[in-house]
Amino acid sequence: MSYAKRGKPKGRLRWHGWTDVGRYRKNNEDSFLGLMYDGKEIHRLGKSGEISSASVDFAFAVSDGMGGANAGEYASHIATERLTTLLPRCFQLAAAGLEAGIPDVLAELFDQIHRTLIEHGRVYAECAGMESTLSLCWFVPGRMYLGHVGDSRIYYLPQSTGELKQVTQDDTYVGWLLRTGQINDREARTHPRRNVLQKALGGGNQFVDPQVGVVKCEAGDKFLICSDGLIDGLFDTGLLDVLRPSVPWPAKEDPAEKLVAHAVRNSGRDNTTAIVIELL
Repeated sequence: MSYAKRGKPKGRLRWHGWTDVGRYRKNNEDSFLGLMYDGKEIHRLGKSGEISSASVDFAFAVSDGMGGANAGEYASHIATERLTTLLPRCFQLAAAGLEAGIPDVLAELFDQIHRTLIEHGRVYAECAGMESTLSLCWFVPGRMYLGHVGDSRIYYLPQSTGELKQVTQDDTYVGWLLRTGQINDREARTHPRRNVLQKALGGGNQFVDPQVGVVKCEAGDKFLICSDGLIDGLFDTGLLDVLRPSVPWPAKEDPAEKLVAHAVRNSGRDNTTAIVIELL
């Protein structure tokens, strides 16, 4: 079967990323990353920026690490750093017009990161049992491909409806209770097992089964990738207050920094990270 190559894309993309250690933690076990692929090589993105999306693919990720001492910080760093070497294969697949194979390649990418974390935990005693979440958004013209494991989240805010949608599921027992209607959002936030993961990269899990999907998107749509620290401090209505303002964002306003600041002020019990991406 053959696939037609993508036509020349249009538009621009704007992003903002921010992280905070919170009010009680001593180190930040969250990591976030932005990458751009121009068809030849990968370029790291700064914390914020705006650029033409013509002939360029973008990827953004948030990872929340867990483990003793500094192992959690190390785990999230490994998870995001491995993307810089593993993602080019995905980019090249899309550039060749073979996007039907992207879900399989994303699943393989998560498996390789999973095995890297397990190997580090086996070799280095201080890293034994370390785990990490990983939520990834990869943008090609008209679509956002996602890969996800853990309880970090990806939200989608389409301009057409203005309704915020969580497009990933929390890989926790409490997340399952919430999805099946056995508890409500407020009960989930105070549940004693709310931070217990059923699925993560690394640790004692032999296999990993990431959530992989695709979202059609267009100019005016926004996406949010965040660690669970942000959700601990903000309900969805609080997210919408920033993501869907009554007036356009001032040129110098950073919505990710604003979200993180609100969440830390309201809670701050955990490291807190957000990336906001807007299609222009």
